[in-house]
Amino acid sequence: MTLNRQKKIRATTILAVRKNGRSVMAGDGQVTLGETIMKHSAKKVRYMYNDSVIVGFAGASADAFNLFEKLESKLEQFNGQLTRAAVELAKDWRTDKVLRHLEALLLAMDREHALIISGNGDVIEPDDSAASIGSGAPYALAAAKALTKHSELDAMEIAREAMKITASICLYTNDVIETLELK
Repeated sequence: MTLNRQKKIRATTILAVRKNGRSVMAGDGQVTLGETIMKHSAKKVRYMYNDSVIVGFAGASADAFNLFEKLESKLEQFNGQLTRAAVELAKDWRTDKVLRHLEALLLAMDREHALIISGNGDVIEPDDSAASIGSGAPYALAAAKALTKHSELDAMEIAREAMKITASICLYTNDVIETLELK
């Protein structure tokens, strides 16, 4: 298969859920190129800074890995202070001639914060106990909000169920789900 610049890589749903002191992030494994599923089991969420931060990405994989490295460096520089590291990354991402062309979004969470970080300089902390990015973000967020409010499920169960619901709706999200929890 020949890859050309006209095919847009789409993929992913990343979801962060916080409930009753538990913090969980989930990501699906699907990578899509145009109308073709290229991979079913990509790893899109990972631990950072001594396992005290979880980060997931949506967008171009190579760009996201570059941003993961930059965020990890900022976390080291600012002693694990996620908000400070995210703001500094967003400033660099927006102003650096190379970084500003990266096409990805990051969702990062620690025990206190869940932050959506973009190349436009945005660092957004949603008001609710859930946050999501990627193609299936609206579906995952709606499912997680409903399950959080109207069920006795814990954060891990909410993340998994919301992702299953999303996979049943979003073409660019599958049911190969990876979940990580802050300990």
